[in-house]
Amino acid sequence: MSTTTAGPTVALVHGAFADASSWNGVIERLQAKGIPVTAPANPLRGIAIDSAYTASVFDQIPGPVLAVGHSYGGAVITNAASTAKNVVGLVYVAAFATEEGETLGEVEGSSKDSVLNSALVMRQYPTGGGESAVELAIDPAKFRDAFAADLPVEMTASMAAAQRPIANVAFGEPGGPPAWKRLPTWAVVATGDKAAGADVVRSMAERAGATITEVEGSHVIMISQPQAVTDVILEAAAEVGQAAKHLAGAT
Repeated sequence: MSTTTAGPTVALVHGAFADASSWNGVIERLQAKGIPVTAPANPLRGIAIDSAYTASVFDQIPGPVLAVGHSYGGAVITNAASTAKNVVGLVYVAAFATEEGETLGEVEGSSKDSVLNSALVMRQYPTGGGESAVELAIDPAKFRDAFAADLPVEMTASMAAAQRPIANVAFGEPGGPPAWKRLPTWAVVATGDKAAGADVVRSMAERAGATITEVEGSHVIMISQPQAVTDVILEAAAEVGQAAKHLAGAT
């Protein structure tokens, strides 16, 4: 196994309709380079809850953190990294880099590339005290086209069956102060992204001043093109290395 100089821990935050296993190809490549990496479970219950949980995960990682978010996970790291003080950089992978006060529902409504809204189905889940709320899943029959069109049919059928729904409230909660205003930022834009929408992802990345890499592929670009995504993460990790060393020396 090859090794690299000490740097930040890479924290990979998955998005909606997925779980941490969606990062497996990237995790394997980072570990082969000797990069410390973790992929926490994103609760998918709302921006405030998910960001608070993710910030707590970051806070408990010794030393500096490079936060990487996919899709909805981008909105989560945007908020979580404003709370956790050990985050030294952000990487958005087909992800939302939200502005303060912005909601994902508004953002998605503006996309000309996304077909996600037409693929969603509503379900109910209990919230306690006899009450319930709405969560969203992708219709399995539409999952491949909307989410992972460049993956084999057999794989996307398994992914559709194992998908994790997201609380509807997540699309209506406004984002807080964005960490990308103070941290170096990178973005992978999947040119065939029909879930988040390549147009929205690109526009947000440009607004955030991110170093942008465009890769041909679907919304789950970290599954279909794990090496391309890993290369961007490695580039980001190398560039924040000095800040990481400084932070590590101060803790």
